Amino acid sequence: MATYTLPELPYDYAALEPVINPQIIELHHDKHHAAYVKGANDTLEQLEEARDKGAWGAINGLQKSLAFHLSGHILHSIYWHNMTGDGGGEPLAADGVGDLADAITESFGSFAGFKSQLTKAAATTQGSGWGVLAYEPVSGKLIVEQVYDHQGNIGQGSVPILVFDAWEHAFYLQYKNQKVDFIEAMWAVVNWQDVAKRYAAAKQRADVLLLAP
Repeated sequence: MATYTLPELPYDYAALEPVINPQIIELHHDKHHAAYVKGANDTLEQLEEARDKGAWGAINGLQKSLAFHLSGHILHSIYWHNMTGDGGGEPLAADGVGDLADAITESFGSFAGFKSQLTKAAATTQGSGWGVLAYEPVSGKLIVEQVYDHQGNIGQGSVPILVFDAWEHAFYLQYKNQKVDFIEAMWAVVNWQDVAKRYAAAKQRADVLLLAP
């Protein structure tokens, strides 16, 4: 039995129009995300075979492949739920997400400052990558990170709560090479209720990062 499975979308292909058209959602989820799930499962099988045979000549490549595909699966699983056709605007106490709004202000000075930083981080990733808002458990604050090829340039132990996919397959059919336009448009579909739930859960799990015995 496969370890990882492709999650169903929480909405239909057309739910995020006009920000993201149905063709992109269908290809992105059914083809690209599915490929990461398959890649993670296939790599686990290859690692099991390597253990059984004691054949470790390909270990570096297999470990990199597992990290690439597994991170792709995890980030995309967050990505779908981070968006809603009824989203956008700012997180507000009146909408029941006041704790998240306060944390953003405390960590970045203002919502506008946070929005600007995450937009620039996502739009300026070199090659393929993500812009990420993450909870950092050592400081207890929120930070913005750039994730390259699903992996690098992140703080160990940080928990992603809002992710912007900046790979070309996420936008090219609709926005061509205008990545900045896509990232700017993404703010209109952010699901702050989902982000707030992830923030609350991340805070509760903060003690899982053990810095000293």
